[in-house]
Amino acid sequence: MMRTTKLSYTKLVAGLALGLTLLAAGGSGHAASLRWAAQNDVLTLDPHSQDHTTTSSILQHAYEGLTRYNEKFQVEPALASKWTYISPTQVRFELRRGVKFHDGGAFTADDVIFSFGRVRQPQGTMQIYVTGIKEIKKIDEHTVDLLLDAPSPILLRNLVDFRIMSKSWADKNKATQVQDYKAKEDHYAARNVMGTGPYKITAWVPDQKITMVANKDWWDSNKGNISDLVYLPIKSEPTRVAALLSGDVDLLTDLPTQDVAKLRSDPKLKVMDGNETRTIFFALDLGSKELLGSNIKGKNPFLDVRVREAMSIAIDREAIKRSIMRGMSVPAGLMVAPGVNGNTPELDRPLKPDVEKAKKLLAEAGYPQGFEVPLHCPNNRYINDEEICQAVVAMWARIGLKTRLIAQNMSQHSQAFQKGEAALYMLGWGVATFDAQYALQALAHTKSTGADGSFNFSHVSDAKLDQLIDAMKFETDVAKRNNLIREALLRVRDEHLFIPLHHQVRPWAMKSNVETSYRSNDRPEARFTTLK
Repeated sequence: MMRTTKLSYTKLVAGLALGLTLLAAGGSGHAASLRWAAQNDVLTLDPHSQDHTTTSSILQHAYEGLTRYNEKFQVEPALASKWTYISPTQVRFELRRGVKFHDGGAFTADDVIFSFGRVRQPQGTMQIYVTGIKEIKKIDEHTVDLLLDAPSPILLRNLVDFRIMSKSWADKNKATQVQDYKAKEDHYAARNVMGTGPYKITAWVPDQKITMVANKDWWDSNKGNISDLVYLPIKSEPTRVAALLSGDVDLLTDLPTQDVAKLRSDPKLKVMDGNETRTIFFALDLGSKELLGSNIKGKNPFLDVRVREAMSIAIDREAIKRSIMRGMSVPAGLMVAPGVNGNTPELDRPLKPDVEKAKKLLAEAGYPQGFEVPLHCPNNRYINDEEICQAVVAMWARIGLKTRLIAQNMSQHSQAFQKGEAALYMLGWGVATFDAQYALQALAHTKSTGADGSFNFSHVSDAKLDQLIDAMKFETDVAKRNNLIREALLRVRDEHLFIPLHHQVRPWAMKSNVETSYRSNDRPEARFTTLK
């Protein structure tokens, strides 16, 4: 798969019009082409490299796990046809027979064991999906045992995103090592795909398009009628909307908030409403002795909880909701959104803005004049991400905090904070398992080379919090486990280890002939989509 020079949007659409013809209209029995647009591109095609929703959303079409979600987000068999608990710490998975990789190679236990070893490599950020698994043992070609450190209450949900790669393909193409994304490494698996899923990814032109075609040899059958799909990352908001209005795009999942009403009133379109299980927040460097890019030398202001609280109460979340988000956000007090196990209305109460109290807290912490620190933000990933950061810069200025905004595309932004080059940065976290342990373990547990702290690039390290997270991993009593989750979420909230802003509300717009299942995890699935 070759990277090509950039095309203009007009030429790209013209090329698609020639290459993608709607084959028929009239039900799931007729093949159809889907053109889907959103604002940002994938980071890589390596399924074990980056825990990034857009990347996972695209790769789920080609790579599969032992389990998967149905339309109601209930766990069901995928590459495993059945599982049996031999004991609380030994689970036997019977692998689906007759499954072929896209190159025709047979899927076997060796691929599962290889993928397990690969996903655990420390340069990737996907280890959390195999958390608590000590070993995967081959019983025969179509049977594996998962040996657990202790009983794992969300094992089957984690396994949804443990993607299985062909061992023979990886060996042949020298792709046994996970891509080191933060080091800007580029290798075969980062540009090519070999899975078992319902679609084959045929090309990726970075920042322009991803193309895929239906896998005619897939072990299952699609509920929809999408025979081929083009994903278009279009950063420009007016261009995205224009593409939908002109008919060049069938489905748009990143709607500019100011255009939702217009799109909703267009008789040729329909809008699906939904709350995304994603929280937008700021992460602060809590590990360095001195903040990178700050005028404060020899110490780190973020290590003082009073500073963190001051930064949080300086933000008017309702004003952001009203003026920037056009009402389409839920101001956040917790680090997990409604719809995630652990979120409750009484806990998820955002702090009220209080500029005078914030100034007083900064003065008590020894910064009566405030201080300087760069703020890193993406400009093509979350809804109004750069605009939100601009508003917060102004809000922080009122308490003397001088933040120089550095806004970049998501690929550059992600590399920067993963390399430790961002003392303060925006991130959005969707909860793939719909359980708070996923967010707490990835973001707030002390970082290790494994699943713990797999996305903790702000160096949060709190012994009490670690104890709570470690306990919830293996607690099988639902009430006791939910109490652990509650206590952990409250500790994160009350210690201001992050600064949550809001939970995203993300409507989708589409042509009136598109039927699809809304996904609160922000991962549209072509197998649930039909063009009539």
